[in-house]
Amino acid sequence: MSGPSANPIVTVGDVRFGNALPLALIAGPCQMESREHALECAAAIREITSRLGIGVVFKTSFDKANRTSIKGARGMGLDAALPVFAEIRERYGMPVLTDVHENDQCAPVAEAVDILQIPAFLCRQTDLLIAAAATGRVVNVKKGQFLAPWDMKNVVAKLTDSDNPNVLVTERGVSFGYNTLVTDMRSLPIMAETTGAPVIFDATHSVQQPGGQGTSSGGQREFVPVLARAAVAVGVAGVFIETHPDPDHAPSDGPNMVPLKDFEALVARLQAFDRLAKGAA
Repeated sequence: MSGPSANPIVTVGDVRFGNALPLALIAGPCQMESREHALECAAAIREITSRLGIGVVFKTSFDKANRTSIKGARGMGLDAALPVFAEIRERYGMPVLTDVHENDQCAPVAEAVDILQIPAFLCRQTDLLIAAAATGRVVNVKKGQFLAPWDMKNVVAKLTDSDNPNVLVTERGVSFGYNTLVTDMRSLPIMAETTGAPVIFDATHSVQQPGGQGTSSGGQREFVPVLARAAVAVGVAGVFIETHPDPDHAPSDGPNMVPLKDFEALVARLQAFDRLAKGAA
């Protein structure tokens, strides 16, 4: 027996994601570097988004398990990070999202966060998807760099057939030759149509250059606003933006993260595009 269809509108705290609703955000630094750093970023993002009147989910990773090199910094780790996630939710009233990489991480992480994110490389791992669905939390699945957009309906079915209809699907580019990703904007309406789920556009990982610096990934952050505007003009439920106070000195994904000082202007521009795309006054 098939499970329910994906919910067309997914509500997380006071944030609503829907392909026809006003734009919402998933934003934060790539990895949790320290409690102080996470709180600093969360406070700034909450202040900016409150000023702009846009819903936001705070994102950061306790473990970057797929670093290019074994020497790459991975984050604070599960045990240290969980209390910080809970503190951010309590102090700033923001829903929180983080990645999970292993089945047995799902239940404890779900106690401290609102959305479990399945990394793109793991989007077809059936047992991981089932474990994430079983928590009852919203699950955001990033489309693998190796998948066609219509293939995501099978990924979503693994979650909905596990009795969890609260699913988000995220486009983050597709592999194009070596160390390069491209984004096919057709994938956004295709995923919306074939999965029925709210579609998120990952503007920062779409400009990543996987392994492009030899022992780490490169990126072209100057193209983040370009692709984000294009995606919002097509029409999406939300945009995923990694942002950092000093991305040039960040331990991971610095080349593709948006400097925090540029975050507000970018989001305001995206809101204007979103109102045009969805015919809002």
